[in-house]
Amino acid sequence: MTDQTKPARRFNPFTALGPGLITGAADEDPGGIATHSEAGARFGLDMLWTAFVTYPFMAAFQSICGRIGRVTGRGLAINMRRIFPRPVVLGAVALLVLANTLNIAADIAAMGEAAQLVFGGGRHLYTLGLAGFTLLLQVFVPYHRYVGFLKWMTVTLFAYVAVAFATHLNWTQVLARSFLPQIRFDLETATVVVAVFGTTISPYLFFWQTAEEVEDLSIHKDEHPLKFHPEEAAFELKRIGWDTYVGMAYANGIGFFVMLSTAVTLHAAGITRIDSAAQAAAALKPLAGDFAFLLFALGIIATGLLAVPVLAASAAYALSEAMGWRASLERRFEEARGFYGVIGLAILAGVALDWSPMDPMQALFWSAVLNGVIAVPLMVLIMLMSQNREIMGRFTATRSQRIVGWAAVAIMAAAAAVMFAQI
Repeated sequence: MTDQTKPARRFNPFTALGPGLITGAADEDPGGIATHSEAGARFGLDMLWTAFVTYPFMAAFQSICGRIGRVTGRGLAINMRRIFPRPVVLGAVALLVLANTLNIAADIAAMGEAAQLVFGGGRHLYTLGLAGFTLLLQVFVPYHRYVGFLKWMTVTLFAYVAVAFATHLNWTQVLARSFLPQIRFDLETATVVVAVFGTTISPYLFFWQTAEEVEDLSIHKDEHPLKFHPEEAAFELKRIGWDTYVGMAYANGIGFFVMLSTAVTLHAAGITRIDSAAQAAAALKPLAGDFAFLLFALGIIATGLLAVPVLAASAAYALSEAMGWRASLERRFEEARGFYGVIGLAILAGVALDWSPMDPMQALFWSAVLNGVIAVPLMVLIMLMSQNREIMGRFTATRSQRIVGWAAVAIMAAAAAVMFAQI
C-alpha cells in the first residue's frame, strides 16, 4: 500500500498530545514559578491580565514553530541557514545559548535551594547532585522514556490552583482586575511585564518544539515532512494545533493561579518582594500548612528536572544545526558527541554560575527579563521563515498565524522598549 493510498488517520484528542504539551509543561519551570510569584507579590491582582494577553500569542507562535518542524523535517537553525547570512544565524544561536545557560544556572540554583529548604545542608551540594542527575539522564536515557514520569511530577503545580479555591476570594473582583487592571507606567511595571512575557514566550521553547516534531519523524518511520508528503498535512496540522493550544493553556493556566495565589497570600500580607525560596513557599501555606515547604520544593524540583533538559537540549539543537553536527536525543553519545557536548557544557556552565553570589529566586526573575528581550529578534527570524515558500513550500503560515505572530513580535518589542525607556 503506497503512502497515497493509506487510510486517513483518525484524530484522537488524547493521543494527539505530545510535543506541545511537553513544551507547555516545561514552560512553567522554576523560572516561571518565580516570575509569576514575583508578579503576584508585587502587584497583587493587577498582573493577572498578562495570562490572558500572552496565551493567544504564545499558542500561535509555538504552533508556527511546530509547523516549521513538521513541514520541513528540519530544526530552526538549519532552516535559518538556508535563507539568512551566517553571521545572523550564529548571532541568533549565540543569544539563545546565552539565555539558556543563565536560565539553567537559575533553575538548578533554585532546585538546590528548594531541596535545602526541606532537608537542610548546603545548597551547592544539592545543585551539583541534581545537575549531574539531569546530565546522566540526557546522555544515557532517551528523553521520551522518562519525560512521562516527570510530567506526572508537575501535578504538584495544581497546588496553586487549590490555594486559590481554598482562600475566600471575591471572584467578581478577581475577574474585574484581570480584565480592567490598575496599571502604572513605570520601570517596575514594565520590567515585570517583560519578565512575564519572557518566561511565557521563551526563545528556548521555539527551538525545542520544532526539534521535537523533527524527532517524532525519526521515531515514526511511516510519517514524513509535509513539504514532500502533503497527503499527511490535514491530520498533522490539526494535531499540532490541538496539541499546542492545549499545552499552552496548561502553562498559562498554572501561571495565572501562581500569580493569584501569591497575590492573595504574600501581597495581602505585605510581602511585595520575594528574596528566598521560603518566602515563595509561604504562598502555599493556606493549603499545605507546615507542608508548604515540601510541596513548593517538589514543584520546583519536578519542573526543574523537566525544564533543564529542554533548556540544554534546545541550545544543543540550535548550535549543532548551525554548525552542521548530528543532533538528536534519540542518538547514542558516540553518534552525536558535539550535540551532547553542548548539553554538558551548558549544564556545567550553569553549575559554575551557581557558585556566584546571585540570589536564586531573583536570578530566576532576571533570566526571564533577559528572555523577554532576546525573544524579539528570534521571533522576527522565525516569522520570516514561516512565510518563505522556499522553506515551507505550500504550507507557509496561515493568515491568522501571520497576524497573531507579528502581533506577538510587536507586543514583545513594545514591552521591552517601554522598559528601556524607563531606565
